[in-house]
Amino acid sequence: MKQNATAIKKRAMIEALEKTLGVVTTAAKMVGIDRVTHYRWMESDAEYKENVDDVQNVVLDFAESALHKMVENHNPAATLFLLKTKGKKRGYIERQEIEHSSNVETDVVFEVHKRKKDT
Repeated sequence: MKQNATAIKKRAMIEALEKTLGVVTTAAKMVGIDRVTHYRWMESDAEYKENVDDVQNVVLDFAESALHKMVENHNPAATLFLLKTKGKKRGYIERQEIEHSSNVETDVVFEVHKRKKDT
């Protein structure tokens, strides 16, 4: 009987995760379980973990759809974000160039030498 009740709770948790877009704490409260139980199920039940992973993919699909709608509406921030994440192969990346004027190897040797003198 307990295993059947657990199976029902697992199914309810998957449905709650779908409704909450994957927010574990909120979904666990909806089902009446502790969030630790969810993570224990994830570790011990491969099928449950696969179902949770499927929910996460649906959440990502939902977010991508919303992002694409924002791009269609000419939202500059959404457009830049999409290009920076999906357009890297086409050169849409930000680079930071860092200049330094000291010799790193010399600075490290000097610091080691200084510490030996102090002891």
